[in-house]
Amino acid sequence: MKVLVIEDDKEIVDAISLAFQIRWPEAKVISNRLGQKGVELVETEQPDIVILDLGLPDINGFEVLRQIRRFSSVPTIILTVRSDESDVVKGLEWGADDYITKPFRQLELLARVKSLIRRQSPSEETLLNFGPLKLDPVTGQLMMGEKEIALTVTENHILTFLMKNAGHVVTHSNLAEAVWGDDYPGATDSLKVHIRRLREKIEKDPSKPKYILTKTGVGYSLTKPE
Repeated sequence: MKVLVIEDDKEIVDAISLAFQIRWPEAKVISNRLGQKGVELVETEQPDIVILDLGLPDINGFEVLRQIRRFSSVPTIILTVRSDESDVVKGLEWGADDYITKPFRQLELLARVKSLIRRQSPSEETLLNFGPLKLDPVTGQLMMGEKEIALTVTENHILTFLMKNAGHVVTHSNLAEAVWGDDYPGATDSLKVHIRRLREKIEKDPSKPKYILTKTGVGYSLTKPE
């Protein structure tokens, strides 16, 4: 397992490396303080996961994420001091799979990493069908009729869980646990961002969804339009 840390604070890099050394010694941690070099390392090193800071010396972390998503769907966790809701929303909308604010708990970070890695592992799941939607949970390939729709890793797991429970209301807590392995503080807000992105991809009018419906204060359900 290879972890790429794009972070300019050596103390943070050392803390992450130590956590892996103690709890996950077989993992190889590589790092770089520059965003542009980090993008290049994603392509050359092909890491299993990226931990990305937003405040980098050369280019903004959001720009790093944008460039990575041009050619790779590698699971990416933003790790930053920036806790404004607008930054969280932007990070998730631009393709981050998770968002953690500093100071962070090392064991929580490792748990989030393991959850994303586990979701990447091959499984024996078969194709899921729901109306015109056809989803391969292993590859994340979604077809809507003849149209192929690109999904992020997190969007794939959200839609997989909704399709497996089609016709039933899925609570925020159950959906968060299925996607991240834990109903952590802020998970509901993160789900809202990913659900909005999914609606933009599969709904004719995302403001008036017909497939992914919201049960206010409870969760979501996948239904067939009348």
